[in-house]
Amino acid sequence: MFDRFRDDVRTAMAKDPAAQSTLAVVLTYAGLHAVWIHRLAHAFWERDWNLPARLLSHFARLFTGVEIHPGAEIGERLFIDHGMGTVIGETAVIGDDVHMYHGCTLGGNTMRREKRHPTLEDGVTIGAGATVVGDITIGERASVGAGAVVVNEVPPEATVTGVPAEVVDEPYCESVAADVDIPNNAS
Repeated sequence: MFDRFRDDVRTAMAKDPAAQSTLAVVLTYAGLHAVWIHRLAHAFWERDWNLPARLLSHFARLFTGVEIHPGAEIGERLFIDHGMGTVIGETAVIGDDVHMYHGCTLGGNTMRREKRHPTLEDGVTIGAGATVVGDITIGERASVGAGAVVVNEVPPEATVTGVPAEVVDEPYCESVAADVDIPNNAS
């Protein structure tokens, strides 16, 4: 457990150039506090102690400005930078080494009791104010631009921006290159 806390603090120090000291990070980083409280709330949720889990998540929201449903699954080293206004829904799944900025929403798009929130794979970055809605997957190391509204799958390592979000940068892919007709300029 303490190794996990140390990893979280190291991640904050590495990802935030404004981080002055370990003590300052431990005492003043609301996104970090929200993740730590979520881990306890999630453990309660997994044991079907739903009311204590919801009360803890409610306390975390009041204390940090970050709302993480206790049912959400969060991987290692999630860093929520300037967390105020961030919302992570009940069936969201977040991989390892994800970086989210303030005001992000991982929201649902149905009232049915099913997987209805996004999955963020390892290494994803979500820009400030971005909204990702529905049971969609944001691929490994993809980036979602600030203010984007994402309603469709995002391929690994791609960058999406806009409303609705569209791919603006995708890594070079040999299978795509094979489909491109390159004229032979040799005479």
